[in-house]
Amino acid sequence: MTTQHSETIAPSDRKVVLITGASSGIGAAVATRLVTEGHLVVAGARRTDRLRELADGTADAAARSGGGLHPVRVDVTDRADVAAFVRTAHDRHGRVDVLIGNAGVMPLSRLDSLLVDEWDRMIDVNVRGLLHGIAAALPVFAAQGSGHFVTVASIGAHEVVPTGAVYCGTKYAAWAITEGLRQELDPSIRVTTISPGVVDSELADTITEAGAAEAMRAYRAHAIGPDAVASAVSYALAQPADVDVNEIVVRPVRQR
Repeated sequence: MTTQHSETIAPSDRKVVLITGASSGIGAAVATRLVTEGHLVVAGARRTDRLRELADGTADAAARSGGGLHPVRVDVTDRADVAAFVRTAHDRHGRVDVLIGNAGVMPLSRLDSLLVDEWDRMIDVNVRGLLHGIAAALPVFAAQGSGHFVTVASIGAHEVVPTGAVYCGTKYAAWAITEGLRQELDPSIRVTTISPGVVDSELADTITEAGAAEAMRAYRAHAIGPDAVASAVSYALAQPADVDVNEIVVRPVRQR
């Protein structure tokens, strides 16, 4: 896949951007895109080896653009860990401009399979993890008088499919929480939801139920690359301060 990036931003437009779930898929693509544009990215995930590879892989782009990538281990299900993640970024750069809540898991299954531990994991990562990020970053944004929350939800926030009841429920919750946040906050803090359709990623690799895995292989026959989502994030971040991109749905043209 050929990846195209926009031109490098002016230093005055450079943002400190935190990304959760940055070790692969959409998170890694967003991190790469933003570093290439000249932003300062603090990339968070549990897999520190992947984060180090991401930092090495973006080093040349960072040198050209003036951006950079700092890897930080974070488990979004641990509220103290997420608070430390935001604090580390603020201590390093003196501010935090954007928090991209991207961490997510998708072990699909029928409800009558009773894979309750997997349900709990989706709730912990996809919902509680998002709330932990909001709780950590909101006081920083309020003190600064500026900031931008970006939630990576899913087309599953808008439709339900068999085997997807719990996953879609968590993504609807992510959509609803983010929309409520947008309505409650002062206009100086922007809020965006990105809802991707089928994207090439590792998400489907966590499916343990055979029937759900087979259905997902057919469902994912037509997928877009994660850089399509990165482009949407870049667009939302690049708007003037008085423009708030509330939501973007991005999916393959053959996904109807």
